[in-house]
Amino acid sequence: MLRDDINNAVKEAMKAKDERKLSTLRMVNSTIKNADIDARGNGKPPLSDADLLGVLQKMIKQRQEAVELYDKGGRAELAAQEREEIAVISAYLPKQMADDEVKKAIADAIAETGAAGMKDMGKVIAVLRAKYAGQMDFGKASGLVKTALSG
Repeated sequence: MLRDDINNAVKEAMKAKDERKLSTLRMVNSTIKNADIDARGNGKPPLSDADLLGVLQKMIKQRQEAVELYDKGGRAELAAQEREEIAVISAYLPKQMADDEVKKAIADAIAETGAAGMKDMGKVIAVLRAKYAGQMDFGKASGLVKTALSG
């Protein structure tokens, strides 16, 4: 389980006295616990590994946005810190799919759902999220789905 991997990595980072990794992993654990509490408040069970991948992707996206802002603001040291956090969090995500694999997956999902136009975009994205959580950037994928459905 992903939670166990992260908890074990926290212990290893403590032993290795790797402060950056330790603080990042503690932040990841905190974010996961908050997401679990939110889910429980809505009457849902604790998050599955697939749900956790979504949480990790969101954390990475937030850090990427922060890097852009820090770079624009001339704060190289803060941008470097965010990049280090991205590297630590990314280690727990599955390998990202290549562009041609994403296009094939989209074509397969369109065929599977029988999508005929833009009104079916939600169905296609839902299938992709179910099958490829953590393996593709859904921001890019939604643009590709839109292109495929409108073309």
